[in-house]
Amino acid sequence: MVFFGFGLTGFFLFWICVLILMSLKVVKQYEKGVKFTLGKFAGMIGPGLRVVIPIIQTWERVDLRIKTIDVPSQECVSRDNVSLKVNAVLYYKVSEANRAIIEVEEFNYAVSQLAQTTMRNIVGEFELDDILQKREVISHKIQSIVDKDTDPWGIKVSKIEIKDIELPETMKRAMAHQAEAERDRRARITLALGEAQAAEKLAEAAKIIGKEPAGLQLRLFQTMSEVASEKNSTIILPVPVELINFITKSTKK
Repeated sequence: MVFFGFGLTGFFLFWICVLILMSLKVVKQYEKGVKFTLGKFAGMIGPGLRVVIPIIQTWERVDLRIKTIDVPSQECVSRDNVSLKVNAVLYYKVSEANRAIIEVEEFNYAVSQLAQTTMRNIVGEFELDDILQKREVISHKIQSIVDKDTDPWGIKVSKIEIKDIELPETMKRAMAHQAEAERDRRARITLALGEAQAAEKLAEAAKIIGKEPAGLQLRLFQTMSEVASEKNSTIILPVPVELINFITKSTKK
């Protein structure tokens, strides 16, 4: 009987120790626990060593660090009816752990699906040129809508960035032709402006040389000096303009 009593006491002590160990929970610094007593919300569990009574109480662990979700490519149609694929990355964190557990089932999945739907809708409000040039505006608009919709879930969306915009091959070729034509147009305009400016400077130089006849002779000598400095076999025979005028007048007579 003594042996049986000692064995029964030891049996109870063993299970008491097991229950105590099972009731001890460690919550990390970046986590919070949501505790339920008989299925009813009973409060939050902070970081450290905490006690949760087995069977009677349950708890859910929530990570409070910023999470990154890759929003997969979505088939979108722009306002000017151009089909394209857009993907993005979303950053969010849980601000109220109790709401994230109580108000929504699998909040990670819910945020991802909401971001995909919102991105398709917002991209459809912009034309193709605006989508390519105003990524920041589109990202901010998506972020504000998703953040507003997830606020009742205790989730704060801090940022959404559009990573890539994939266009059809036909649209890429059309845009390449457009860019090439635009560059050719700008090159022609630049060349025309250069010629116009050169003509203005030549006209100004002609006026200055016309006022001083000796200037024309100096310009001629300068040209001859430049030609002579090169290694060539060019022969220059300067003919006075006055002689040409005299020959012209004599021919007319």
